[in-house]
Amino acid sequence: MSKKIVLLPGDGIGQEVINSAKKVLERVAEIYSSHFEFEQFEIGGTSYDLHGEPLTDETIEACKSADAILLGAVGGTKWDNVPTHLRPEQGLLSIRKELNLYSNIRPIKGFDPLLHASPLKEDIIKGSDILIVRELTGGLYFGEPRERRENGTVAVDTLVYSREEIERIVKQGFESAQIRSKHLTSVDKANVLESSRLWREIVEEQSKNYPDVKVDHMLVDATAMKLITDPASFDVIVTENLFGDILSDEASVLTGSIGMLPSASLSDTVGLYEPVHGSAPDIAGEGKANPLGMILSAAMMLRYSFGMEKEALAIEDAVNLSLKQGYHTADLNIKEGKIVQTEEMTNIVIKNIK
Repeated sequence: MSKKIVLLPGDGIGQEVINSAKKVLERVAEIYSSHFEFEQFEIGGTSYDLHGEPLTDETIEACKSADAILLGAVGGTKWDNVPTHLRPEQGLLSIRKELNLYSNIRPIKGFDPLLHASPLKEDIIKGSDILIVRELTGGLYFGEPRERRENGTVAVDTLVYSREEIERIVKQGFESAQIRSKHLTSVDKANVLESSRLWREIVEEQSKNYPDVKVDHMLVDATAMKLITDPASFDVIVTENLFGDILSDEASVLTGSIGMLPSASLSDTVGLYEPVHGSAPDIAGEGKANPLGMILSAAMMLRYSFGMEKEALAIEDAVNLSLKQGYHTADLNIKEGKIVQTEEMTNIVIKNIK
């Protein structure tokens, strides 16, 4: 099986962790007699420095012809004074729109050696296993108009959703719940927003097609509170773009480290995979970056884009075993563990792949 993978290292530590994922995939290919073809392009601030824009047409075309895409991270203080439409983050928003990556999937599951580092009591977080399904190409981030009025004293952003946009992400949520614990929590703000009232109506309509899935409707503020007080009560959460952005970042710290969490952004034809963490420019180039979120994102790629379940499990098991052996980068806190640098952490995971 030969697959074409586009690598977008991006900025900061993205350059380092993308190399870790590539090495792990090369080892998987050796063990399972697969073949991966890699091509590398720029995105974000690095692209702006080289080409004057955060995302080039060449990169877009390469991604459109790929079987899957791995992204490191974008952004950094270096580009704080760049015009808004040229900021690194615009490269990420643009690639999502160009590839129609409408579904963002974030698994939030703790690793036992790290549960003590959670801001929540261990008995509250233990056993939690959440999948957040977030709509990614609509809503407030993409609404028009967005402008300043009245001599710049009034700012306007618009929140727009079509029935089609809501239906396809809600369907993704139901299908995800069906292969897990058959419990879907739909998050909205239907007591205030008309878009949320349409969202809730569509969820109710779609629920008739999935009679085996239990559906709860929950307001976003109540969801934010319950993620802290009872995270184990959730299975799959489906929600719109802004709410999903905030809730997934909140949930990501519950397990003890944001550096461990992968994510997938999917269209009907291609997937982009990236760790949840940022570009961390303060430690870039120092060998301190945690590669595990990126490596686990590669595992998600094997599962969702290539259907390579046993290979994905092999990577996930290797990461879990490495942590149980006590190895970790400096951002993690494992009792009686050993701090290692990025390259050594990667090599340990590779050694543990069975």
